[in-house]
Amino acid sequence: MPELPEVETVRQTLLKLVKDEVITSVDVFWPKIIKKPDDVSIFKQLLIGQSIKDINRKGKFLIFELDHYSLVSHLRMEGKYGIYPKEAIKDKHTHVIFNFESGRSLHYHDVRKFGTMHLFNKGEAHLELPLAKVGPDPFEPGYLFEDIYPKIKKSSRAIKNILLDQTIISGLGNIYVDETLFRAKIHPLRQGTSLSETEVQFILKEAKDTLREAVKQGGTTIRSYTNSLGEIGLFQQELYVYGQTGEPCKTCGSEIEKFKVSNRGTHICPSCQLIS
Repeated sequence: MPELPEVETVRQTLLKLVKDEVITSVDVFWPKIIKKPDDVSIFKQLLIGQSIKDINRKGKFLIFELDHYSLVSHLRMEGKYGIYPKEAIKDKHTHVIFNFESGRSLHYHDVRKFGTMHLFNKGEAHLELPLAKVGPDPFEPGYLFEDIYPKIKKSSRAIKNILLDQTIISGLGNIYVDETLFRAKIHPLRQGTSLSETEVQFILKEAKDTLREAVKQGGTTIRSYTNSLGEIGLFQQELYVYGQTGEPCKTCGSEIEKFKVSNRGTHICPSCQLIS
């Protein structure tokens, strides 16, 4: 699943491609992707004549800012956007097409069909689901230690599960949680209640630093991720533990191990990340 750095890279590249484009029509080939409004014909009608003013992001969500509406898009496991000539032949995994006045089209491609789209009136997107329950993004002003620390400290869950909880911190997924905890030298099974104030401060700092570095590298290419220009991310070259099972730790030389935390593959250095 694309995580914050991948979604941010898509946002940056896509904005360059579609800013100020005017939508003339919308084709929907898999209606279940459209979650709001319930009537897909209304979704299509409301978008006609709307121009794309900006693209923002909240955690793993893209937010297309139009003249009168905000289109909230979640890529889920395999969602991708690409720009094509209007006459381009649609492939079987393209489920939504936004046709532009310029003669180009924006295709939403999703092999697993898990992606979602919600259309809200301007200014209402953050007040309603799915964004209403999304926690602070590490790159926004609301990412404050004094707000997040109590939520972590009072939880008896494993810190990995806490960091994956999008209502506490948004944007972190399996890859970047593993990398964050390695950099912070915290074992993923440590309970939130066991963590000191200093340890949580370090975790939050490393989360932000790790994500910032990944954005600079265009994200991490695992399996099929590419940005809206078809370019792969390069942060996989910088990974310390994720996908490094059996390799020597870049810090101490110990063998990287993999195990399950709540059915999520989890990677650690057993020497750098002690359980106690």
